[in-house]
Amino acid sequence: MSVLGLAAPAPAPARGGATEFRLLGPVAVHDPATGAGIMPSGPKQRALLATLVVHAGRRLPAERLVEELWGERPPANAPNALQSHVARLRRLLPSPGGHEWISTLPTGYLLALGPASTDVQRFTQLSAQGRAAVPDDPRHAVELLGRALSLWHGAALQDSCHGPLCTAEADRLEEQRLTTLEALYEASLNCGRHTEITSDLERLTADHPLRERFYDLLMAALYRCGRQAEALGVYERARRHLVTTLGIEPGPALRCRMEAVLTHAHSPAPGRSAAAGMAAELAQLQARIDQLVRDQQDLLRRMRQHRPGP
Repeated sequence: MSVLGLAAPAPAPARGGATEFRLLGPVAVHDPATGAGIMPSGPKQRALLATLVVHAGRRLPAERLVEELWGERPPANAPNALQSHVARLRRLLPSPGGHEWISTLPTGYLLALGPASTDVQRFTQLSAQGRAAVPDDPRHAVELLGRALSLWHGAALQDSCHGPLCTAEADRLEEQRLTTLEALYEASLNCGRHTEITSDLERLTADHPLRERFYDLLMAALYRCGRQAEALGVYERARRHLVTTLGIEPGPALRCRMEAVLTHAHSPAPGRSAAAGMAAELAQLQARIDQLVRDQQDLLRRMRQHRPGP
């Protein structure tokens, strides 16, 4: 079972509580009166709501919203079209206590959250608490980080990321999600759950082949399972992706992990017997890595020799 499957889900807002705007997946609004979700019907309505919520409490000029909704091809009557979308959104949103969500200003619009909250706020808080707990209380960290990630129901701002404002926010949130995942699997390693997480990490390295931290965590998990040769194979796979795609070698953290695996690879993990042929495979991998290091050193030396003087 995945580590995420074992983590406690984040509690949903209670019925009768505050309105919650949801951006971690399809853009929607949790209506506390009915307990149901309200989802704008069209992509422009969703983009408008997402943009206003992301910039809650700040005035958004009308021209920025027009660009967000229509890009470089706005309609001839863009201000009127935008006003129409805002009016429909006002009618769609619940109004507990008569709260006015969207204000029309002389040069734009502003959404005031008031007593409402967002799932982004909940995710950010749980993620920060979980990451802080990783070194000293990894079991609690796994719980908190799992709850944070359970708030995601698809890509951030799903079906709303055509304009520059929503695209930038979706990218920022995705980076936070990946950082939270990295912390979750680090905490899981600290709890001794290496066997449970290898499949998840294999998938993550395939989905994010240029993200070195997932390779590092996978190598650590495989090594602790007594699968040293596979751990070294992961390093080779990471290096191949990085060199082929970006033209760079793995960073210091991943190289240190490789060296640590090599240093201890010939000593089987306690309670496990070395697999047949592992020594030969390790020797072959080590020879390959040593050659790559020498090639890199030769390349750097030649570059220094041909570097023009001051």
